[in-house]
Amino acid sequence: LVWGDSLSAAYGIPVAQGWVQQLQNTLGTKATIINRSISGETTQGGLIRLPQALAQDQPKLVILELGANDGLRGQPIVQMQHNLQQMIELAQAAQAKVVLLGMKLPPNYGLTYTQQFEAVYAQLAQHYQLPFVPFAPFAGHWDLRPAAEIRSGD
Repeated sequence: LVWGDSLSAAYGIPVAQGWVQQLQNTLGTKATIINRSISGETTQGGLIRLPQALAQDQPKLVILELGANDGLRGQPIVQMQHNLQQMIELAQAAQAKVVLLGMKLPPNYGLTYTQQFEAVYAQLAQHYQLPFVPFAPFAGHWDLRPAAEIRSGD
């Protein structure tokens, strides 16, 4: 289950060119990807919708790619972090493994806010021992080792 925003929903490009479809093409018949991403989605909206999707789709794996719209709206980082935590815990309670994708913001949001925003993802991955993909997963290589196994510079 891919749970994301416009980056995962392939907003503005043909769906066939989006990273989710490219991943499905790579996996072939080894796995079926269900993409429930919505352009403009926030962590609050994702949290509200997730329980129904978990019950309906019963995924073995949830790829969580949310938060960018929270940041672009200047939402409190602590609330975004709480929402992401809740989604991770809901997915795990449903027996799904979680892969967390990191997000970045443009520099015009200020150094303190952007650093705190970006740090949330690595902190959550470390805390929950999740596979973590720093921003730029769309370039190709995905390292899905738990965060604790990834050293700086890997």
